[in-house]
Amino acid sequence: MTEREPSGTNDLSGGPAGKLALRDQLLTARHRRPLLEVGNAGRAIALHLLATPEVRRAASVAAYVSVGAEPGTGLLLRALAESGRRVLLPRLLPDRDLDWGTYRGDAGLQPARLGLLEPPDSLGVEAIATADVVLLPGLAASPHGWRLGRGGGSYDRALARVPAGTFTCVLLYDDEVGVPVPVEPHDRPVSAACSPAGLVRFPAPPPG
Repeated sequence: MTEREPSGTNDLSGGPAGKLALRDQLLTARHRRPLLEVGNAGRAIALHLLATPEVRRAASVAAYVSVGAEPGTGLLLRALAESGRRVLLPRLLPDRDLDWGTYRGDAGLQPARLGLLEPPDSLGVEAIATADVVLLPGLAASPHGWRLGRGGGSYDRALARVPAGTFTCVLLYDDEVGVPVPVEPHDRPVSAACSPAGLVRFPAPPPG
């Protein structure tokens, strides 16, 4: 496993407008990434995560099925399941909250809204609190672990149910780690980011 020190400039104010501009910039860059890079990023991230002490000790991992130009999670999901770990995957509810189900192999996933693939069973929104490790998507993470998502608020609501001290990690490309992210009161920081270059652990955000 490769671990890196966090780097980058300070977090930003700016609220929704600042987030929207940054989100558009990052999504444009992602859409330009070659398919080969997407696959290679997923493989590298899987190797780093499977070697982390938190994942190695975990009996239950909450993760997700990647879509589009997100770093691929297929190899990671299969490796976690084959190692005997319980893998939880999100199910998007009509109000954009996240229910959770059990990963039982790629063949068990079902097409859902917004081009997503989801497990068929429903364990409820509180199931994420039972995970030892939470792996989540994002577009960027700041030097203090503030995560920029796609704007739906789904994962901020889910992270509010995760017990303090749980290892939470966003999966990104190298140039998306250490990006100054506008912060709003409802945002929830993560413990770390994993990219093809390795794992970055974040210090706790400053108070206030």
